[in-house]
Amino acid sequence: MVGIKDVAKAAGVSISTVSNVLNEKKNVGEETRERILSICKEMGYYPNSVGKTLKTGKSNTIVFNFSDFDRSFYLKIINGISDYVNDNDFDLIICTDKSSEKYMRSNLSSGSIILDKNMKDDTLIKIADENYPIVVLDRILDNPYIKSVVVNNYDPMSELIQGVIDRGYRHFGFVGGPEQTADNKERYKAFRDVLEANHLNFQQKSYFAGDYREKSGYTAAKILLLSQELPDCLVCANDNMAIGAIKAFKDNGIRVPQDIAVTGFDNCDLAEPMGLTTVSIPNYERGYIAARYLIENIRGKRNVEPFKISAKIIWRNSVSEKRINK
Repeated sequence: MVGIKDVAKAAGVSISTVSNVLNEKKNVGEETRERILSICKEMGYYPNSVGKTLKTGKSNTIVFNFSDFDRSFYLKIINGISDYVNDNDFDLIICTDKSSEKYMRSNLSSGSIILDKNMKDDTLIKIADENYPIVVLDRILDNPYIKSVVVNNYDPMSELIQGVIDRGYRHFGFVGGPEQTADNKERYKAFRDVLEANHLNFQQKSYFAGDYREKSGYTAAKILLLSQELPDCLVCANDNMAIGAIKAFKDNGIRVPQDIAVTGFDNCDLAEPMGLTTVSIPNYERGYIAARYLIENIRGKRNVEPFKISAKIIWRNSVSEKRINK
């Protein structure tokens, strides 16, 4: 393996001169600097950033932590984070669940972006400090070192349900995600509030607990098919579960939307080809904004006011323009 000594020997300079060039110090002439960088490239030598971090106690690295590989929207969030991070000369570590905490230390990374329902509030509050800011994408925390960048779930879900009611739908089922998550709580509250405002009853037996995965939506729909009467519309807390439900209905000869309407939330990649009515979240921008706020806070621009991202409804053919009463 090529080391700094080999580069110094090939360039005919001292090790300290090579080190000064790699650390962008101004005490080396331009001709010598260019020659050293050219030799580094030719020899395939790249400085060990981890070793540099351990020596200096500083890191231009941020951590993105999430917990669920099954949901395709993560890739868009990661792309947004990565683009901003790269434009600002930071590195990105992507990790999940239990492996995350060991990287969330100021000598290994400068800050973290969290989208992990399993990461406890107490853990984040304990880790965050003046030298280690955190951005959370899945909750709002009142802490001077934690910025919340969250989706406004309530308003678009309210608009969606009102739109479904205005199209003539009156009887509803609901497939929820993990009950402890803020997204699921907010979406379900909007659903119930709009039904109540329209004087429509909802029975708890029509609530099905899912986990945001397609399989749980498929299972919920299969259970629903065992009942005596289908609702007019099955509202799902995310697209994956809605897609699973549509597949279950199709497998059992139930037509969407003629026999039952289905809605989702997220606008994942499969939503359009499935004709799914849903709420579109700008996930690339969500990641980009989170990275921007985190790096600004790392650089000393303290901003921890919660930021809410707007989302919009996309009407497709999983909901009829007008419900035909049967």
